Amino acid sequence: MSKDEKKKVLYVIGMDHKLERFIKEEAKVNPENMIILQRYQPVIPHPFDELMRDIIIAVFQENVEEIVVAFTDDYQKDTEDMLIKINKNKELNEKIQTLDYLFKNTKPEFPKGTVSDWLQGGKTLMDSVKKTVHIIRHHPLLPSHLKVKVLFIEQQNEKLSKIV
Repeated sequence: MSKDEKKKVLYVIGMDHKLERFIKEEAKVNPENMIILQRYQPVIPHPFDELMRDIIIAVFQENVEEIVVAFTDDYQKDTEDMLIKINKNKELNEKIQTLDYLFKNTKPEFPKGTVSDWLQGGKTLMDSVKKTVHIIRHHPLLPSHLKVKVLFIEQQNEKLSKIV
């Protein structure tokens, strides 16, 4: 298939450099028309956070026609490994207990749930990505004709899956 020479596409991806390389190789978009926005995880927890602001700015300054949220199966494992490391740290555990109390008993300053819930960002990364796509699709400051897609890449075999 030939590359779409004119369409500008914004890719919201995690920090995995293999993912960026894979997208550049596999995408049917002219590399000059690709904008790659990287975060540790490609997740928008709130419709008016910094990542959403960056997306809105990119859409209007770069005339983006499509947004692709891309992630791999490694992100969930990375988060679980981080939580294990945090739980092993006695000093952090004491702070987490205090924060968990505040999360539970103070509103609206702190999110609901626990520190672990907040760090994980959702039950699964897939749930968080679906929520992110919903936020982008329904954001009041983005044009309604903007296409939003999800790409999932299995790291072991570098298999690409489009998710609707």
